[in-house]
Amino acid sequence: MADSMGMLGTVINSLALQDALRVAKVPARVLSAISMQRICDTYAQRRAVRHLDDGEVVILAAGTGNPYFTTDTAAALRAKEIGAEVMLKATKVDGVYDRDPAKHPDARRFERISYMEVLGRGLQVMDSTATSLCKDNDLPIIVFDMRTRGNIRRVVSGEPIGTLVNNETSAQ
Repeated sequence: MADSMGMLGTVINSLALQDALRVAKVPARVLSAISMQRICDTYAQRRAVRHLDDGEVVILAAGTGNPYFTTDTAAALRAKEIGAEVMLKATKVDGVYDRDPAKHPDARRFERISYMEVLGRGLQVMDSTATSLCKDNDLPIIVFDMRTRGNIRRVVSGEPIGTLVNNETSAQ
């Protein structure tokens, strides 16, 4: 039951984001892995790609529609399905650290780190399934602080913020 409630929560958040984007005159569409025909369209790969090709922001909700899969794994799967160039992980920290910066003030942030280093060190960037899926498909991940005003615009514009996770060895 908790998984279903979590998936429904992502739909509510997605609808709020869609509304905010539309107020800003940005065309947006919510696609849900759970059928909710009166609220939003059901996710289908071709439908998502078509909306992207039409210049719409596509917001994918309800994870995979299955229990036991995190939203991170769903995001990695959907990113691969729609041919995304990068996965953006908006979170409450400004990148990937060698340990929890909330508990360790001397924690060191990485500018770049490999998937294997993330997995090997047990860093909590995303769950290991999501990280492995990105690794296996060479889908870079950018981890950045969503609470810093302007960061979404910065990362979408290609400005180097946060931490890049990819197949290259870390620079640090």
